[in-house]
Amino acid sequence: MANFNTHLFVAASASGIAAVTASNKEFFDLLDIPWFIFLGTMGGLLPDIDSDSSKPLHILFNSLGVFIAILAILAFKNQYLMQHVFIIAVGSFLIIRYPLLAIFKIMTVHRGVFHSLFSAAFFTLLTVCINFYVFTKNSQFSWLSGLFLGFGFIVHLLLDELYGVNLAGVQLKRSFGTAFKLFSWRYKAASLSMLSAAILLYYFSPEYPFPIKSWL
Repeated sequence: MANFNTHLFVAASASGIAAVTASNKEFFDLLDIPWFIFLGTMGGLLPDIDSDSSKPLHILFNSLGVFIAILAILAFKNQYLMQHVFIIAVGSFLIIRYPLLAIFKIMTVHRGVFHSLFSAAFFTLLTVCINFYVFTKNSQFSWLSGLFLGFGFIVHLLLDELYGVNLAGVQLKRSFGTAFKLFSWRYKAASLSMLSAAILLYYFSPEYPFPIKSWL
């Protein structure tokens, strides 16, 4: 499988090319390009969050902890003394960073359900809904955000699969076929849960704004 630096570079490069192309087609403004490159790059790191020692896993939980801590400050700043709000924010961060991270590690297996197209669909639709409902972006911007993250996600899967081929000897490594798959046969219940969550997110997502021909 490709290492962290390779995934980071390839995802950022592919997302950069895609963002410039989409901007030229006037899907979004020039100033929005960094946002979509960021999303594509993050998507290119997400599949490795099921690896206990991976950098993306710790980046994700650190970022999530900071995000929840900020939300806690905004939610309670007018209800409690600042010292108490600070304690709540720090406590929120620590809960996510340690107990929840430990539970996540126990419940996930590397190259399991997260290395699948079901997972790519889930994170794509989750990004769409977050942009639409939390950041109050319009349908087009929300869907583009989700599609860029999903694009980076799939780039990661394909890159790992490519690394499963020994080009020097023109033969397949044992890891071939474990990265790019529709769902995990070994973890059917988790795959079904991921699919169910994706379907639920699609139900709540805004209407898809693009005809197929607009991408051609």
